Amino acid sequence: MFVQQLEPVADSLTLSALVATLPLLTVLALLGGVRMRAHYAGPIGLAVAVLVACLPYGMPLGQTLSSGAQGVLFGLFPIMWIVVNALWVYRMTVRTDHFDVLRRSFGRLSDDPRVQALVIAFCFGALLEALAGFGAPVAICAVMLVALGFDPVRAAVVALVANTAPVAFGAMATPVVTLAQVTGLPLESVASVVGRQTPLLALVVPLLLVVLVDGRRGLRETWVPALVCGTAFAVAQFAVSNYLSVQLADIAAALVGAAALVAVPAARRPAEEPVRAAVLTGVRSDDLDHVDPRPDVLRAYAPYALIVAVFSLAQIGPVKDLLAKATRTVDWPFLDVANPDGEPVSGNLFALPLLATGGTLVLLAGIATAAVLRVAARDALGEWAATVRELRHAILTVTSVLALAYVMNLSGQAATIGHFVAAAGAGLAFLSPVLGWFGVAVSGSDTSANALFGALQVTAARESGLSPDLLAAANSSGGVLGKMISPQNLTIACAAVGLKGREGDLLRKVLPWSLGLLLLMCLIVVAQSSFLLGWMLP
Repeated sequence: MFVQQLEPVADSLTLSALVATLPLLTVLALLGGVRMRAHYAGPIGLAVAVLVACLPYGMPLGQTLSSGAQGVLFGLFPIMWIVVNALWVYRMTVRTDHFDVLRRSFGRLSDDPRVQALVIAFCFGALLEALAGFGAPVAICAVMLVALGFDPVRAAVVALVANTAPVAFGAMATPVVTLAQVTGLPLESVASVVGRQTPLLALVVPLLLVVLVDGRRGLRETWVPALVCGTAFAVAQFAVSNYLSVQLADIAAALVGAAALVAVPAARRPAEEPVRAAVLTGVRSDDLDHVDPRPDVLRAYAPYALIVAVFSLAQIGPVKDLLAKATRTVDWPFLDVANPDGEPVSGNLFALPLLATGGTLVLLAGIATAAVLRVAARDALGEWAATVRELRHAILTVTSVLALAYVMNLSGQAATIGHFVAAAGAGLAFLSPVLGWFGVAVSGSDTSANALFGALQVTAARESGLSPDLLAAANSSGGVLGKMISPQNLTIACAAVGLKGREGDLLRKVLPWSLGLLLLMCLIVVAQSSFLLGWMLP
């Protein structure tokens, strides 16, 4: 048995914490300073984590490698299993031209560009984030806005800022699932707190979007649709994440938000020509006037309806129990770790949910989608293989970062840092979202930031007397606000709208919004840690 040590370096918590941060500093320096690609920086950081685990922490090499292997498997299944199958569904809609049908359908909902930004960037972007995440919503929504006549810079900024509130529950709740896994906290409790933080952002973001599209006039003339949309989104995200299904939180929020927006009379009112002339300064796509047959429109919406149906069915008691029977829990080989008190850690066991996992459910919906869209079996398999090829770098990044996180957690490195950070005391509640924000800003992924800092937040919370659920959730909720300034997302946005090399311009435009919303989230977490908003916590 390997027993974790908190102060392996000269019996000093400070020196031990400095050594324990080397893997994180390596990754952050390579990404932020050297600007190395993430799929190279991740494996290098993992190598540093292995060295720190084996040398100062004294973890046997076999157990160190075994802990990293467990992180790799978790990164592949269920994490990337969800992403691959979700993007596969999207690729089939593009192959059959039903994605263009969907784009034209959105364009006909309203001719007001401010409402179009809410429908596409906020609502549809949230739906894409729910299904895939990892930059896909920014790229797709920015392209759709440009096709409607938005200036490329404005389209990119709107897509980046909109991609905030849904991120924590994105890719079928992958970030919070990862957070629960690396912290050992129950998924329901972590998701419940996140679902009482990010909905507050959803109240604000739509209002910011109409300001970004049309300044003060946009806020003055369309604040009602924006507020109704944000409120409906927030209520649905809170209710579903707390009382129904974590995986369905963003899907339900996106659909309810869109329905509420369309129901507002002001959203359907034609926009005045001066507004359209001022906002739509780009080149409008030639195919927007094309009228699609109703069956094609229904098929364009079908993939998302099928995913909602499959996930809803999976929440029915008997079905849920049946799917759960396929879950296998095993003693992870070559791993026998105890915490500093000599108690076995939860990482010695590994649960493999073969059927009761988002990726498998999306796969089933994807098979049904192929049938509805009339995609031949050979073509569907080809698109799936092409999706894997497209995501090969993301797969390497996610698996290496999760392997790094598992090595740090099981060797005791994360515990050391957590005890050191706990010295911040009550100020930790304010700093907790900042840590998540920084992690996502550098890595581009709320999943990666939760894997890197989740266990650290929980250890620090327990040492300082704060709620572990609160600080773990704050890591994810603060992290969503770093998404818009991450180099990865900025590059994706620029590439999507033809602004290659202008990442710096976009950064300058979105950074103030990112910092402002981060300050708001820090104040929310501080208030939730005190009597002011403590009643909000479950």
